Amino acid sequence: MMAHSGRDEALEWVAAFRSAVISPYEQIQLTPPRGFRDQTVRQTLLPAGSGERVRIWLTNRYGRAPLTIGTVHGARCVTGDEIVPGTEQEVLFGGAGEVTIPPGGEVVSDPVNLTIEAGVAFVLDLYLRGETELATFSHQPMETAYVASGDQAGAHVLSGAEQVPARFYVSGLDVPAPERTAVIAVAFGDSWFEGVGTTMGANRRSVDVLNARLEHGWVVNQGIAGNRLLTDEVGEHGLSRLERDALSVPGATHVLVHFGINDLGLPGMAGLPPATAEDLIAGFSVLARRIRDRGLTSLAATIGPFAGAIYPGITTPAGLDARRRVNGWIRTSGVFDAVFDVAHAAQDPENPDFIRPEFDSGDGMHLNDAGARAMAEAVDVATLSLPQDLAIAKVTEPDAGVRCR
Repeated sequence: MMAHSGRDEALEWVAAFRSAVISPYEQIQLTPPRGFRDQTVRQTLLPAGSGERVRIWLTNRYGRAPLTIGTVHGARCVTGDEIVPGTEQEVLFGGAGEVTIPPGGEVVSDPVNLTIEAGVAFVLDLYLRGETELATFSHQPMETAYVASGDQAGAHVLSGAEQVPARFYVSGLDVPAPERTAVIAVAFGDSWFEGVGTTMGANRRSVDVLNARLEHGWVVNQGIAGNRLLTDEVGEHGLSRLERDALSVPGATHVLVHFGINDLGLPGMAGLPPATAEDLIAGFSVLARRIRDRGLTSLAATIGPFAGAIYPGITTPAGLDARRRVNGWIRTSGVFDAVFDVAHAAQDPENPDFIRPEFDSGDGMHLNDAGARAMAEAVDVATLSLPQDLAIAKVTEPDAGVRCR
């Protein structure tokens, strides 16, 4: 299922979009899981990279039974659940329109002759004929899926669509690019990458803002809201999913890391103590070593402030003390290749354990659009580069006016 034509010989497939997924069977559920039966699911994806062709990754990673997808279509987006007429194309898998993914499996499509552009919304339709179990999904992508009855894949507008704030069965898009010429950075971490707190459907996540700042290459988003570095739920913990969600991403050259808030806060909701500074430092050290051993560049964020969290049990003196100690270590240890000081960018100067009021989404723990921009601006773009004789410019710069809502 990775067939190439002759014109791919000087190219390699690289990630243009990624979506980290979780199990629908976890105890902690921030978004209700669901299944489907005789329904079309239309999903908007925002590529960070451009290409004249695309291949699509679908996943049944947490499925307990085979998943059969009857029809898959890709298209350009007009707005909401409306696509650009004439751009829709059927996506094939090994030459077939129907594909079955085994439990725990993932498939990649045949190449599709459909141009995608950085910052321009791409629509993917999945028709699920039979009854599925609960779906492997991305639970807080800050994007809306549209679910309609029957096979409406490729339709100009879906009839009677229900709006759902999640993403199902999709794990990525790839495009062909000249070998070893593009910076493909992976934003690997928690909700501060996934975008919780930013405007739904507006593409104002910190990763989107960072992409708009880059002249060469791009960043794909593998954030999972609630994800921890050391402990499972929400999602597999960072050290467990590092290989799949960062190191093995096609074309990856850099890994940006933001973990820690949930290791320090989530335990308190269950009356448990937070992770210790020593445990987090040990975990971050392993993470940095594994990234370096694969020949990739690591960039670590300091842990953002969360003292104003409105959720019971999140904020504890022990957790706040551990955050300060770990941040001091991140800034001075030299374990990572570069540091971007999110804590400093986001904190209230008068109360550094709290988010600046103008950056607070309202829950004391997540950034709004302005805060996400400040997080992105904390990254020195010079640390996301290849030698100038290798780097190529992005084909299309993200356009703040091109949105699919």
